[in-house]
Order: sequence, then structure tokens, then C-alpha cells
Amino acid sequence: MKLEGRHLIDVNDFTVEELQAIINLGLEIYKDPSRFSELCKGKILGTLFYEPSTRTRLSFESAMLRMGGTVLGFADAETSSVKKGESVADTIRVLDGYADIIVMRHSREGAPLLASQYSTVPIINGGDGGHQHPTQTLTDLLTIQYYKNHIENLKVAICGDLLFGRTVHSLLKTLSRFPNIEFILISPPELKIPLHLKNDVIEKHNVKIIETTSLDEHMKDIDVLYMTRIQKERFFNEDDYVKLKDSYILTPEKLKYAKGDLLLMHPLPRVNEISYDVDRDPRAKYFQQARLGVFARMALMALLLGRDTNA
Repeated sequence: MKLEGRHLIDVNDFTVEELQAIINLGLEIYKDPSRFSELCKGKILGTLFYEPSTRTRLSFESAMLRMGGTVLGFADAETSSVKKGESVADTIRVLDGYADIIVMRHSREGAPLLASQYSTVPIINGGDGGHQHPTQTLTDLLTIQYYKNHIENLKVAICGDLLFGRTVHSLLKTLSRFPNIEFILISPPELKIPLHLKNDVIEKHNVKIIETTSLDEHMKDIDVLYMTRIQKERFFNEDDYVKLKDSYILTPEKLKYAKGDLLLMHPLPRVNEISYDVDRDPRAKYFQQARLGVFARMALMALLLGRDTNA
């Protein structure tokens, strides 16, 4: 297995074995971070965030700093030469002379793929429109592995915006490649999973899917519940968003019927789809999930940079 010099644009860029190797290394770093504190000494991470981000950008920066590297870039494209009309291709051709690895978030689907065609250093997709968010998926996989001790033989329920949610799309595509996964997809009819993605998951991997509008109906059977917010920024019409925004609100009352070892996840930010009272439930792990994302990104960058993780 060799990841050095490769890009991560789509979750399917890596095999299941390669994903598992990243997860295993992430958990190894989590257990003994001091052993890896100089793993990327002398390396520079470039951050190009054309869209707002809190967790993804800061966790990437934290990950590189924790490995002894440094960071440069922008969190607001309006303060860069993009404001003057510079293209993505030209920005990349400049930045890859300044940085050893680059993470990019962009509102336009396919922008990180375009960047990878002009870059001489690894490009990591930090989220592109409603398309993909592969490092959130690495975070999700590492969280499942940590709390459930395996990623196969699970009933995974995903609730909320399944139409526009890039974290959902990446997670579905990836988990469907693991053995014996079943999905329960919970959404309003207007926000169902795109048909092409549903067909891809079913036809390529023969995964069982149940689609429902009810959060309660299958609660007692779920191993992993992945809540997502209804994304205001993806709607063209304010009225449509207002109509759907409170479709699902998870409360302690609803969780009474869930398994004792349920793993409750959310990619964050939360708006009101999970009641604050749920935070005290020991099954709620979304803040730990965000923390584990740092270690998933440390492992990914170390391997793309070809660092010796056994030293």
C-alpha cells in the first residue's frame, strides 16, 4: 500500500484496505500523540477555503501543528486574489510552490478535482458543494471503529438532508463497501437521497436500504444513528427551507426506545435537530467525533506526505 503523493478527492479514490490503514494509524496517533509530534516537521499545509468552515479547517490546522508542521492559506476567498478574478488553476499553480500538501473547500462541485489536475502536491477535498466530503467520512469511520470496534455488520440510520448533504453522500458510498451494512434512510420526501446514488449503492454493493419519513419507526433496531441538519445554504427558496427545517428533532424521549449501545453521531454544526438535553446521554458522541477528526486528518496527511510512521 502506497499513499504518498496521491490526492483524496472522492472517497472511492482509496480502497477499503487503504481506508482501514488510515483509520488504524489515526487510532494509533490518538492513543500516543507524543510519538508523532515531529512526524511532519518542516512540512507546510496550504489551506484554501472558498466556503466557510470551522471544524474542517481548524482540525486540519490542528492536525498539522500537532505533527510539528506549519500552515498557511486563507479562510475567506474575498481576502485573496480570487477577489481580483484569479482562477482555481492559477491559485493552485502558485500555492503548490509554497506548500507540501493542500486542503481545499469550494462551493462548486468538482473544484478540488480541477485543482488536482494542476497540482504537483497532494490535494485533499475539504468539501465541494453538495458532492463529497471525504475527510468527514474518515472521521466518521474512525469514530465508528473506536466506539463499536468494527465497521461491518451494522444497521446505520442517516436522518435529515439526504439530498444535499455531502457528508451523507460520502458516508453512504464508503460504508456500502464494508461487509453486511444496512441503511435506514430517514428524510422528508423532498430531501431523499439522489436516485443515482441510491442505485449506485444498491446495484454495485447489493446493500439493503430502507427509506422512511419516520425517525421513530426503526429506532430500536439501529446501531449507529447519524443525524444531519437541514442546510439552509443549499436552498434557493427561503420558504422551502422554513417548511422543512424542523422536520426532525431528536429528544431524550425518542432515545428511550434505542439500543443501550447506540452510537449517536452528527458531523456538526447542529442547529436544532438534536435537543441540547441529548448531550448528556452517554450514547451521544458528536463532540468526541469532531475531536477524533483531528487524528484522522493527521494520519491522512502523514501517509500522503510519505512520512515514516514507524520511526
